[in-house]
Amino acid sequence: MPIYVYEILRDGADSGETFECVQSIKDKPLTVHPETGEPVRRVIAAPNVVGSHTDRAEKKILSNDNIERHGFTKYERAAPGQYVRTAGKEGPATLG
Repeated sequence: MPIYVYEILRDGADSGETFECVQSIKDKPLTVHPETGEPVRRVIAAPNVVGSHTDRAEKKILSNDNIERHGFTKYERAAPGQYVRTAGKEGPATLG
């Protein structure tokens, strides 16, 4: 079931507190806070997706060991116009 984010609407406040609520996708959006009865609105929030595209996974995929293991060559900038090979065995040791 999806987790929805709601914002508590308060007079004179730019943005209220937020809370999360687990609801069926078929349920109507809440209009009042389930505990306090204050008016609320559903907020559009970025989904929290766990999988192969996390920062940790990307670092592992782009690591020098992984790049070399897959037969690629990686160059990193050492100075303006100067690049040094940091992964792989093919190609010159430096460029530029």
